[in-house]
Amino acid sequence: MKYVYDLHKTMIANNLIIVYEGEFTQEITKSVLAMAERNMDAIGESANVKRKVFNVMVECLQNIVKHAEDLNEKDDDGLKNNAIFMLGKQINEYIVTSGNPVRNNTVAKIQSKIEQINALDKDGLKDLYKEIIKNTEISDKGGAGLGFVDMARKSGEKLGFSFEPINDEFSFFALRVTVPRDN
Repeated sequence: MKYVYDLHKTMIANNLIIVYEGEFTQEITKSVLAMAERNMDAIGESANVKRKVFNVMVECLQNIVKHAEDLNEKDDDGLKNNAIFMLGKQINEYIVTSGNPVRNNTVAKIQSKIEQINALDKDGLKDLYKEIIKNTEISDKGGAGLGFVDMARKSGEKLGFSFEPINDEFSFFALRVTVPRDN
């Protein structure tokens, strides 16, 4: 049972206030958002920061629900590769982190889209957002990277990301978005 205490210490050390790993549905998404709202209300967070954090959380959670690949396989440890969502609170910022399996043949496209977004300034992000809307470059899964652009715009920060190989077919896509707090 030491792992429970180890996990607890890790959560405290990383200032994690919400961690969920498993299957993501619309109902679970609503529950995660409600927990975050209660937590931010309890500490008296400003409406502006709450709005930004919620926007980023919704985009991350929708990304998981819409785009996570359903892995019927088990990894080397015999565990199913489910998605994960975490919300952390530092003195000056909130950190929204999500991760989910994606097909290896989509990694380059996702990486290119995020690198393009990270290379833009505020005006460039606004122009890209308008261009995507105008050209309705919406994929069959629903977004053409619009959610990534929106997260970068709302947070005012670069998107952090990585891909960890799972096997020949899948990689684990991790996304980190930092939302500054009003001070």
